Amino acid sequence: MEKKKISLSDLDFLKKNFKNKNLHTVCQSARCPNIGECFKNKTATFLILGDICTRGCLFCATAHGMMPNQIDEKEPQKIAETVKELKLKYVVITSVTRDDLKDGGAQHFADTVNELKKEIPDIKVEVLVPDFQGSQESLDIVFNSNPDVFSHNIETVPSLYKYRKKARYNRSLDVLKYAKQKGFITKTGIMLGLGETEDELMQTMRDLNTVHCDILNIGQYLKPTKDNVDIVKEYSDEEFENLKQKALSVGIKNCLSGKYIRSSYLAENSYNVFKNEK
Repeated sequence: MEKKKISLSDLDFLKKNFKNKNLHTVCQSARCPNIGECFKNKTATFLILGDICTRGCLFCATAHGMMPNQIDEKEPQKIAETVKELKLKYVVITSVTRDDLKDGGAQHFADTVNELKKEIPDIKVEVLVPDFQGSQESLDIVFNSNPDVFSHNIETVPSLYKYRKKARYNRSLDVLKYAKQKGFITKTGIMLGLGETEDELMQTMRDLNTVHCDILNIGQYLKPTKDNVDIVKEYSDEEFENLKQKALSVGIKNCLSGKYIRSSYLAENSYNVFKNEK
């Protein structure tokens, strides 16, 4: 499959900035195809809680293992400093899954959001969180920091959760449902090409609408390394557009759909469109 071209000159400034502060981005850790475009525009999705995940899903390029990084207590301040330097107005905060932590890292999420809002009062912050093993207590910790958008990825259809280590489809739906009950704008992402059927996709979209998920991003799975699960199908632009229209038809309020769409891609645009449509 053709991949986006990346200009090394576009990456240099931000890579040096992040390296000097010992910060991670999901753009680099997950080998996102949009890295050149986003870095050129001086935007990124910050990856907190280290860059080693305790789960290791079969489609993901992020390093995994049961000996993850120590938490950098100064990370919230470093991120706030970087966001100030880049003059960002909208930032996405995500993390690896940290099942080794009692709260799954929820307090660190909250600390990061709180620091950003303290240092940059007009900043908009989107959090893209793991499932916290379904803990409402952990979710409440994140909610108390008052993010502007709450995102949690459903990733795929139920039959393909065999590729998601220790994850549960209904648990992820419950996370999105609980966030909506608390009054947040909710968002999720699905990747295509792992072997899902259209009927399964339609049911998943209906399930997302049942829990009143506001924003859905649909993208093509791109096999990141030889060790990851193979691509079963490559979707055409027409098929992506058709699925977008079907998502809207079942009640999803806002949908981005395309080969290179990822959960945090054009996040500020999606937020602004959603707010303008309310």
